[in-house]
Formats: sequence, structure tokens, C-alpha cells
Amino acid sequence: MRSNEASRLARNRLWMGLDDCNNVDDFRELARRRLPGPIFHYIDGAADDELTKDRNTSAFADCDLVPNVLAGVEEIDLSTTVMGRRMEMPLFFSPTALQRLFHWQGERAVAAAAQKYGVYFGISSLATVSIEEIGRMGDNPKLFQLYIHKDKALNHAMIEACKAAKFDAIALTVDTIVGGNRERCLQTGFTSPPKVTPSSALSFAAHPQWTLNYLFREKFELSNLKDHVAEGTNVALSVADYFNTMLDQSMDWKTAEAVRVQWGGQFCLKGIMSVEDAKRAVDIGATAIMVSNHGGRQLDGSRAPFDQLAEICDAVGDKIDVICDGGIRRGSHVLKALSVGAKACSGGRMYLYALAAAGQPGVERIMGRLRAEIERDMKLMGAKSVEDLGRSNLRWR
Repeated sequence: MRSNEASRLARNRLWMGLDDCNNVDDFRELARRRLPGPIFHYIDGAADDELTKDRNTSAFADCDLVPNVLAGVEEIDLSTTVMGRRMEMPLFFSPTALQRLFHWQGERAVAAAAQKYGVYFGISSLATVSIEEIGRMGDNPKLFQLYIHKDKALNHAMIEACKAAKFDAIALTVDTIVGGNRERCLQTGFTSPPKVTPSSALSFAAHPQWTLNYLFREKFELSNLKDHVAEGTNVALSVADYFNTMLDQSMDWKTAEAVRVQWGGQFCLKGIMSVEDAKRAVDIGATAIMVSNHGGRQLDGSRAPFDQLAEICDAVGDKIDVICDGGIRRGSHVLKALSVGAKACSGGRMYLYALAAAGQPGVERIMGRLRAEIERDMKLMGAKSVEDLGRSNLRWR
């Protein structure tokens, strides 16, 4: 991960706290210090050689911003409308699994931060807090990430629970037909729930605060799955093994359309990377797509979302909400994606490091930093609203 001199200085401190974290890279370092090795490497790791994970962020460096000046930018409007709901800024929390493993507050902390900043909060099928509880938290927009399981009754139950909880949208994840080759997880023995092995015991012992929270606070569970499957809650297995054994590998476009019909509301496909698939998403009635490679955790060597964004926006950007998901580390990254044509951006590691490092205060701090960067950079670009951003503001190297 690229880092500036200030971040390097922060990492070199013997002691580091929340006030020392000013960007995603700082929070990554604090999370590394506070988490047992298997847990940190689950967040931080990706597939195979992790080339795609690194490219997700470095792709933004190949594009330069061209600012305009003397635009009278005292008042800035950061709002955008995505999947039928207004957000107060064009960046939101992508759904991620297992959050109470990273910090005992888990999804509750992220939901509170999403409410504070007026943005979507997405929870995973593999969430550790229930759909019903998140539905009761705040009036900000809410998104549920659906994994299609072999158990059709489970799929039906999750969709109906989202209806009852008045979620705003469902995102069907389409890039996890099989689990990616996450070699760090193989090396550390990471499973859900965690199990102590001879190689990991020392790391858990060396992080007593995390270990005590895990052992003596609320029992860990996959809240939306536990009544249907034991795997992941009572039976330990890796995420890759969960995908390989529990998810329906026969999922196809007819499956996606059937989910849209049952849900009946704003419907997103998460994991679209080709123009052809983007067009098919429009054809089946999806209202949004997340241009995403699952954080580089599935197919290593695949393109970065930002690299694919222009051709997808050119093909379907006037018909469907296009969201750039992954690799976001700076406010300038968001501006570049919006200038290409995305309606908004989302990310996982950008807030998971902060959650692991400091719980709700950490998530709120990183989101506040990113919001300030977006607003500052828009003023420096001479843009009063997201609609003022366009490709005339960009040059590729």
C-alpha cells in the first residue's frame, strides 16, 4: 500500500492511538497492532499474489485531476442519489462479513457511523448482527448483500427479512461462485468462528484485549444464517470453504432475475466487471451495479474497478446507477471515479481497518477524514457539486 511520509512516521512510533490516525494507511497500522495475526490477515489479505488488490488502489494514480479555479466554492453540495435514496456524501460502507471478529461492536459501530454521515450501510449475509436489528438503527439508507445459498429456504427468509426491516436495496453478489485462493488465510489457519491452533495461539495470547472481548462479550454468531446452517457459527471453517460448500454454483442470470422479482425494490448486482454483464444487468431490471472484484479476494489478475469504470459508464451509465467499489483510500479517488461517471463509491478495507483499530470512534474518524478530503478537493477542483465533475477534469498518463 502506498503511504506518505506522515503515515510512515506514525507507523514508526512505539505507541500509536486513535489521534495518530489521519488516513486509511494509519488505521491499517493500528489494526495490525491490535488484532491477532489471523484476524488482521483476513482483512488485509487477498487472492493468490494479491496483484489485483494492489491494483485496485494504484489504478487511481494513473489518472490526474485537472482543476479549475475562481469558481466561487464557498458552499459545496456533496450529496448524491443512489438506488433511490439521497446520501449526504458520495461514499458509503460496502457490505463485509464477520465484523464482530474485528471489533466487539461490529456492524453496530458501522451502522452508527453511517447514520451520522447520512450514507448507505451495507450488511452481508455473513453479518454478525441481524437484519432486524440493523433495520431498527437510524433512518439512513440500508443495503443487504445477498449470497445465494444452496438452501432455497434460507435465501427466501433473508429476502423476506429485508422487506420486513424496510431495507432500501439488495445487492446480489455475483463473483463468489467459488472461494478465491486466499493464501494468507491458509497460512494463518483463519476460520469462522476462530479456532486456536499451535501456530496461532501465541498471536491470540499476545493480544489479550481482543481475546477477552471475544471470549466474554456477546457470543459470536452469523446472525442471519445460524437458524439455517451451523457452518460459520458453531462449525468452524474458512470463508473459502464456506463459499465452496454452502453457496449455489448453479446461480445464473435467471436466478438473479428471480431474486429481483421476489425482492421487488431497488436491486443491485455486486461484482460486475464487464460491459456485457453491465448490459445484462440492465436487461433483467437491476437498478444499480457495483463495479467490483471483491477487493481482489477472488480472481487475482483481474482488472481494477477504476480501470473498467469508463467503458461501463459509457455503456450503461444513463440507464443504471454505477458504483465504483474497491481500492478507495483518498477523497481524490472518489473525485476521479465520479468524474468518470460513477454515481458513488464504496469500500470495505477503508473502514474495516478503522473498526478493528478503534470501534465506532475509528469508523467515524476515517469517514470524517474522507469527507473532509472530498470537500476540500472539490473546492480545489472548482466544483460546487458532484454534477460539476466530468472527464474534462481528468487526464490519463
